[in-house]
Amino acid sequence: MWRVLATLPEEFLSRLENVVVVIEDEPPEHMADTMGLYEGVPLTERSLEDAILPDRITLFKGPIERVCCTQEDIEAEVRLTVLHEVGHFFGLEEAQLE
Repeated sequence: MWRVLATLPEEFLSRLENVVVVIEDEPPEHMADTMGLYEGVPLTERSLEDAILPDRITLFKGPIERVCCTQEDIEAEVRLTVLHEVGHFFGLEEAQLE
């Protein structure tokens, strides 16, 4: 996964401050097929008065592995999922990410 993160465009990496990326085996039951999750306050919604805890991007290993057949597929899906969740960090909505 860390190899995939290193391939993200520099314009994204340089602005990803105070963001934790973690891997969990499975998402919560009510999110069974979810491959990734962004938790935090998007940059577009922050104010100077906010006490900012680290944002969190979680990748869920089980769903990613179930839709992929090869290691290359997994790396591509991880990259796509991370980019999707980073998009949420930058304030993009689901429709904009598609």
